[in-house]
Amino acid sequence: MHEALGKNWLEVALNGPWTKKRQPGIPVSVDEIVEQGIACVNAGASIVHVHAYDEKSGQQKDDPEIYAKIIEGIRSKVDAIVYPTMPAAGGNGKDGGLTAKQRYAHVDALAAKGMLEWMAIDPGSINFAHYDDLKEDRPGFVYTNSEEDIRHGLEVARHYSLHPSFAVYEPGFARLGANLRWRESCSDPVYRFMFTRGFTFGFPPEDYGMTAYLNLIDQVAPGSNWMIAGLDVDILPLVTRAVMERGHVRVGLEDAPFGCEQSNVELVEAAAKHIESAGGAVATTAEVRIATAPETVESPS
Repeated sequence: MHEALGKNWLEVALNGPWTKKRQPGIPVSVDEIVEQGIACVNAGASIVHVHAYDEKSGQQKDDPEIYAKIIEGIRSKVDAIVYPTMPAAGGNGKDGGLTAKQRYAHVDALAAKGMLEWMAIDPGSINFAHYDDLKEDRPGFVYTNSEEDIRHGLEVARHYSLHPSFAVYEPGFARLGANLRWRESCSDPVYRFMFTRGFTFGFPPEDYGMTAYLNLIDQVAPGSNWMIAGLDVDILPLVTRAVMERGHVRVGLEDAPFGCEQSNVELVEAAAKHIESAGGAVATTAEVRIATAPETVESPS
């Protein structure tokens, strides 16, 4: 595995699928997203993750044309790795009928134009239940990522030489993702440990949870790049250890506690300060690209 040149990557997740109902400060319009993306890169982020929205309805819309405007808008002013999400699938009554090809159609279209370097792949399925909803007996939903969907995503990654960003909501996501990545022979993924306070999946942002994930990665994907992230959570308390363990950091209004009063730029600035206070240094986009240069794929143990 390539060394990260002693630097820590800083990613910002600008909005997520929450709409302004749960996260009032998220950018929705293309102009807002572009403006905040540029400001976050200037504040230290080298990676920008984004969800495209329909400006009239205020709902997520995974339209490649909207994503293209966002990517082009950000890259016209700053050098950054900008990558989209993919639509959810599962028992939420809305989009459970999407095929694997449909879920990744916008990624395929953007990658065919040479606009992507990374892509999101979630190698597993979970129950999405929020503690506030449980108190009111409001059911959550099953977030489904079938093996067919995961393999298709990895095929897209291999075809276009994209780096998968694996969301690891549970330990099994890392185990399945590592093995499927090897079988599909795609580029080296980044394992993104998803901590949470508000939801019931995975681990809270506690030291024992990070220890468990690091021990598991050492077994199934030794030497791989990883970062701390999450949903409805403040991960800053984990930054010091992440820096010490040569990991990376993601922040932003997609991941922050719901109703967060800080802006995306303020979250990036705070994370950069924590990285530097812990003895780390925030990586440039060029340094991230060097650290993720392709290598020979080895079988996991």
